Amino acid sequence: MEEARRQTQRQLDMIERQIAAKMTALVPSLGRRRSGYRRGKPPAPEAFLARYRSSLAATTAERQPEIDALSRKLARQEAAIAAFQTRPECGASVRDPERGCRHHRHERSAP
Repeated sequence: MEEARRQTQRQLDMIERQIAAKMTALVPSLGRRRSGYRRGKPPAPEAFLARYRSSLAATTAERQPEIDALSRKLARQEAAIAAFQTRPECGASVRDPERGCRHHRHERSAP
């Protein structure tokens, strides 16, 4: 269960890295719009940030269904692991040879 959770987390991390790489590649093209210099004034830095945020939102929206599905899967996996870790262990002192352990009522193994 824990390995499956780690794999799901790796998939989410990979998507985040892919989005970051795509945005890094877009930065030069986002900064080329210099219409302000034609009028004799420098370009506004907030215009670049607005273009960057808009592109980031669009890029993230493309992957959002996949991110949401993996996030839900990760939450289910973490809940299952937590439930498994909190259940009582079957020790030799609580075993009943006829019915299995008293906590979980394991099936008796056939001879």
